[in-house]
Amino acid sequence: MAKLILTHEVTGLGAAGDVVEVKDGYARNYLLPRNFALTWSKGGEKQVESIKTARAAREHASLEDAQKQAAALSAKPVKLVVKAGETGRLFGTVKQGDVADAVEAAGLGKIDKRKVELPTHIKSVGSYQANVRLHADVAAVIELDVVAGK
Repeated sequence: MAKLILTHEVTGLGAAGDVVEVKDGYARNYLLPRNFALTWSKGGEKQVESIKTARAAREHASLEDAQKQAAALSAKPVKLVVKAGETGRLFGTVKQGDVADAVEAAGLGKIDKRKVELPTHIKSVGSYQANVRLHADVAAVIELDVVAGK
């Protein structure tokens, strides 16, 4: 088992700044190459505090603010204009940052792209859903309308 310090939130494992123990293969093949974690050390304990303070600054100030934004995000669909061919297939794929930018452009507030979860790869026009974790206790489901643009 490998002892790691998470630098990003990993679904089902923990939040940034948490110290976790995972199997060696999971650490070596997934977490470490993607910079989701650092190997634990005595000196690494100092980094835990800086990671936690940075995470606290990015999080919503209160649970009530997160609930208000979740209600606003779930209320209306977000239109996402992307380049697509004549058959409706996209040139590329929709990423978490694209969803975060579309939410901000729609006037629904600013969200962190790292908090957006896309359950499937979006490679064609249509309607999709995305999950957003706004707070430890609050998650919202966004309706995405992917339409072809220039």
